[in-house]
Amino acid sequence: MAVLDKGLKQRIVGALVLVALAVIFLPMLFSREDELRQVVVDAPAMPAKPTMPEVALEPVSVPEPVAEDEVPPVEPVPQSPSEPIATPVQPVVEPQAPVQASTPEEKPASGLDANSLPVSWSVQLASLSSRAGAEKLQQTLRSSGYNAYIRSFDGMNRVFVGPVIERAEADRLRDQLNRQQKLNGFVVRFQPENG
Repeated sequence: MAVLDKGLKQRIVGALVLVALAVIFLPMLFSREDELRQVVVDAPAMPAKPTMPEVALEPVSVPEPVAEDEVPPVEPVPQSPSEPIATPVQPVVEPQAPVQASTPEEKPASGLDANSLPVSWSVQLASLSSRAGAEKLQQTLRSSGYNAYIRSFDGMNRVFVGPVIERAEADRLRDQLNRQQKLNGFVVRFQPENG
């Protein structure tokens, strides 16, 4: 038994391999379980397409733009020489309205704010506690041909020049006022007065 014939060993190994293959693959060949199994899905029927209501569109009248040469020029108010202008105090940032999420219907068009007005800029030049001082600065600026206005907030009278549509134009106006009037202004968003 110690010495088996080499040919006999090969036959035994071959027979074991064939038996192992038969054990593995024969059940697969004779099994038809997958073909007989049916899967049933209980899903609701497809809903009917919703009907959209008819929307009537009405024409909207749009005013014609006015050319610059048709707008009458604003003449500066003459004024006698005034006293030296007080140095402006540090700029005070106005509180901003809380941000509200806008629905697609309320979304403003590009270049327009929430009130459908063009987004514009002003230059804040001074914030003075004295109303008389603010009015004197306003008159000085108006006599130089600038569109100056005053807004009061928290007991301070802020003097602005503007508004202008382009931010770059507001930056140029600020630099010009800094050179000519020796006022250290800064650019802010123009806010219409609540009235």
